[in-house]
Amino acid sequence: MNPAVPSSEPPPTELGALLQHYRALCEEVLALYTREHQRLQQGADYQPFEFYRLRKDLLPRLEAALTEFKRWRGYARSSGTLVPASSTELRRVIDQVQTMLMRILQLDRENQQALLRRGLLPAAHLPPPAAQQPHFVANLYRRHSTA
Repeated sequence: MNPAVPSSEPPPTELGALLQHYRALCEEVLALYTREHQRLQQGADYQPFEFYRLRKDLLPRLEAALTEFKRWRGYARSSGTLVPASSTELRRVIDQVQTMLMRILQLDRENQQALLRRGLLPAAHLPPPAAQQPHFVANLYRRHSTA
């Protein structure tokens, strides 16, 4: 018995529905970072608190989705349920999510640099130069892609 998933709990949401929900959340995050990027590039009318508030509002929903993934994984392990490896729909959604996450990471880095150039982000909030990896997104994608 898995202690993370009590036997009295009903099975979690189907993986396909869970991935679709997570993809929708990623689309919202990507749209937010894209809007912020556009505002920073235009140079005028950038309101940092607006984007801070929107990111803060998304955080509990992202954490809830992560909790559902953990719950699903625990249930799948304890019940022996396997993910169909040949499911093209699941693979397509996973690929879409990976692509969006890479774009979000890239936009976040560009937005941080733009904020730093404008003096809106204290340098203390940036990671040290040794931790900054110029090809982090490409390496992450390469590491997690199926070859």
